[in-house]
Amino acid sequence: MTSRDDQLLKEIGRLNWVVLVLMVLGSLFWQSKPVTFGVAAGGLLVIFNFGWLGRSLLKVIGSPQTFSPQGFKRNYFFRLLVVGSAIYLLLVRGGVHPLALVTGLSVVVVSLLLTTVKRFY
Repeated sequence: MTSRDDQLLKEIGRLNWVVLVLMVLGSLFWQSKPVTFGVAAGGLLVIFNFGWLGRSLLKVIGSPQTFSPQGFKRNYFFRLLVVGSAIYLLLVRGGVHPLALVTGLSVVVVSLLLTTVKRFY
């Protein structure tokens, strides 16, 4: 692994925030609170989930004797339950626009795509 590879997660993490800010600024064009809130809430939720997954993987990879694969799986399903519940509450009680929420949830996908393109060129 090169030093460039070591910084990959940090680079993606920073780019997540840039993409989220750009998406929220773009959502202001609709002049609708449910749209803007949906993009922001989805982006924050997926960035939180991405960080939680990264920390869990680092624990398992860093000391496999201490953290078992079963513990990782339990943590994975707990995280899935938390994120699923948050999405449900945002849609049912939060008053967010569903397509805006999906747009916000795509922040990490866009960041991964941009990072991949950047590394190839």
